[in-house]
Amino acid sequence: MTNSCSEEASILYTLYCINKQISSKFESCIGMSQSRHDILQQLYQVDEISQTELQKKVNIDSAAITRHLKQLEAVEMILRRKNPEDNRFTLVCLSDHGRKKINSYQAEKARFVTLVFKDFKEEERQELMDMLTRIQNNISQV
Repeated sequence: MTNSCSEEASILYTLYCINKQISSKFESCIGMSQSRHDILQQLYQVDEISQTELQKKVNIDSAAITRHLKQLEAVEMILRRKNPEDNRFTLVCLSDHGRKKINSYQAEKARFVTLVFKDFKEEERQELMDMLTRIQNNISQV
């Protein structure tokens, strides 16, 4: 029983290490953090969204979303404005520059994914996805 537990712990540790490596390599590949990429991806899908709704969609705290948005605004990737109907809310959208950049990020992301999964057959990718989904479901029940 201990060997099984130790093997399972080793698998989880390996997943943890892979996650750190993916994050680091992905960030250097596209030149930004996964969080900022997620924000830009969400904005890419809408014309405009409230900062609060965006925060919920990317699942980060309000201080972090504000910090990310200020920095993205400083490099002219996004535009922010007060909601004219309710000044308490801030609306966010991609700038034209941001929309062009996200297109190039998507190409880099596709290249990155292709490199990560090179030499994997379709059946292997599907089996891996099934196993990871089961792990994810088990974690959510803990």
